[in-house]
Amino acid sequence: MTAVPATTTSTAPTTAATTAPEPGGAGRLGQGELRRRVAAILVDHPGEAFTPGEISRRLTRSAGAISNALTVLTDRGQAELVAARPRRYRATTTTADATKGGRTSRTRTAAPAHAAVPAPAPTPVPAKAGPAPTSGTSGASGASGKGGKAPVGPVVRPNGQTYHPRRLADLPDVAALQRLREASIPALLYGPPGTGKTSLVEAAFPDLITVAGDGDTAVADFVGEYTQAPGGGYEFVYGPLITAMTEGRALLIDDATLISPKVLAVVYPAMDGRRQITVKAHKGETITAAEGFYVVAGHNPGVHGAVLTEALASRFAAQIRVSTDYDLARTLDIEPRAVRVARNLARRQESGEIGWAPQLRELIAFQKVSGVLGPEAAVANLLGIAPEEDRDVVAEVVSAVYGRTVAPLALGQQI
Repeated sequence: MTAVPATTTSTAPTTAATTAPEPGGAGRLGQGELRRRVAAILVDHPGEAFTPGEISRRLTRSAGAISNALTVLTDRGQAELVAARPRRYRATTTTADATKGGRTSRTRTAAPAHAAVPAPAPTPVPAKAGPAPTSGTSGASGASGKGGKAPVGPVVRPNGQTYHPRRLADLPDVAALQRLREASIPALLYGPPGTGKTSLVEAAFPDLITVAGDGDTAVADFVGEYTQAPGGGYEFVYGPLITAMTEGRALLIDDATLISPKVLAVVYPAMDGRRQITVKAHKGETITAAEGFYVVAGHNPGVHGAVLTEALASRFAAQIRVSTDYDLARTLDIEPRAVRVARNLARRQESGEIGWAPQLRELIAFQKVSGVLGPEAAVANLLGIAPEEDRDVVAEVVSAVYGRTVAPLALGQQI
């Protein structure tokens, strides 16, 4: 669970970008100002290691807010965690970069709202078609749907893998999702597992926070819970929902329909006109979403336990079907006969004859297995991963395409 630690003494969640009002009238700081002040202390004392509490006393800010700032600096390589008990941080060679571009503090009237982190702006696409860019930036014209008809290059996801955009309402899909975010229209992506729903969302929103849903997902996995602090006692650690709300980030609820409807209900007030939730587990505080906060969810119809309730569906005004792009599979140099098998099975799946067909994920795995164990083993493995109830039909299609009888991948005689 992605979480942002904060002390229980705060009256509102604190983030690296802003801090809650402190006793003594310290007031709110501008976006990123606390992080810059923390970095300045580290830079002024090279080689020294500080605890969040030590910096807190120097800046007269809560230790939770300082801890948040240090966590962000560490994630960016602009600070180094050198001890865990207690946590101590020191400067790195790039810490000075975090002290630049400070903003003046300002008064805020809407509490406990936090400084907004704008949604990532789409990169304009040329109006005329041309060679697709090879950089990891996606986009479409932000002013005209016609501008989005130009091809767009691959997008590099946070894990370094490449995502190839597809068409959605005459736009590259990444640009379409970015427009939905700008308009505050929540989107639900649905389709079989392995079709690229998560990849699309990661490509569209670099600031994404993800909650991976399953039957055990609890309210605490969204809002946070009390955990034991390194120095003893307990502190409330805010969950991904609170982090996304206070930092104005995108939140993906993956496999949302596997989560209990009672648990999902905690997100609904943040998605409607209220844009607020109440954290009952932490003093009943009210959290207000910053500008840029956005919710997108994934749903796998037909997966055991996945239930799309009316309450959940009604929260997502845009519902987008995601299926495998078999033409893309060919451009990725996946063995053409494997793609033919997948297409054939997909047609039978749509007709209701079977319940499974290989998606892009399975085809990519096919190519990897073929490269390691050989093409015959890859074909046998493709049959082996099919559900038992569909295996006879899959074997029939595989045999017809490859011209030979195929059995699931299995151990043979002793060597």
